[in-house]
Amino acid sequence: MKRLFGTAAVVLSAALTLTACGGGDPLTSASASPAATGSGSGSGSGGGKAVVGSFDFPESVLLASIYAQALEAKGVTVEEKPNIGSREIVYDQVKSGGLTVLPEYNGALLAFIDPKTTAASKDEVNDELKAKLPAEVEILDSAAAEDKDSLTVTKESATKYKLTTIEDLAKISKQNAVGGPPEFKKRREAQFKDVYGLEFKEWKPTGATTADAVKSGTVLTGNVFTTDPKIVLNDLVPLEDPKNVFSAQNVTPLVNKAAANDTVRTTLNAISAKLDTQTLVDMMKRVAVDKDDAAVVAKDWLTKNGLAS
Repeated sequence: MKRLFGTAAVVLSAALTLTACGGGDPLTSASASPAATGSGSGSGSGGGKAVVGSFDFPESVLLASIYAQALEAKGVTVEEKPNIGSREIVYDQVKSGGLTVLPEYNGALLAFIDPKTTAASKDEVNDELKAKLPAEVEILDSAAAEDKDSLTVTKESATKYKLTTIEDLAKISKQNAVGGPPEFKKRREAQFKDVYGLEFKEWKPTGATTADAVKSGTVLTGNVFTTDPKIVLNDLVPLEDPKNVFSAQNVTPLVNKAAANDTVRTTLNAISAKLDTQTLVDMMKRVAVDKDDAAVVAKDWLTKNGLAS
């Protein structure tokens, strides 16, 4: 994966300098009631039915609301199931048909399916997904929008220890802790050791507070996502990943083949065609920092892009 952390930081900075902001984190709980504007169950006319789920962090809830409201606008009867849980829980629900649609991240999904994959670019990742996903599910078109995993440190730590890349952590990892979602250790410990020689003193399940834990020094480094406004607000530094442990992370709809009809497919592909990283950063700033309701933010974007009717 080509690393775009520098670009991401510039994008975030541009988005956040427009207004004075408070704290926020894409993994913290955010108001995203399915009953908010344009959200929840719809009364479709010939558009079929769809159950739209999300992972248990606000960016996923936001994306699911975008999907749900766009489908409702096309006459699909929608049931929303936000904040279900981690990929280990939610993926099986799509496979079984309990969920029709899930906003996914292509690289993270591939790593879940095949932890030994070396695919890096969007096309490489998607080609492998199409070959390796079980027959019950499929991916639709990927958006240009990405939310990449990163190992992030404070600017002070980066300067003190001369940290530029993940590989630089090898000289100090045994004396320091790393933080992230509860499942982060299982997903990444072997990869970090095999690829970069990292052996951390402790893996802390910092979850929604990862960026804050990095800032406070509770952990030296943490798995912070690159659309997280706290990267800029707290002057954090995502380390480069030259050996591509973290692959492309394009927003990509995952659907149950039997449950997703042509209306679902064309509607979600139209969303992917218009969704870019800057847009995702701007929307997440509204959700995570300004505390706007995710369903309202989703409705505003759909209306602006002609996808709400």
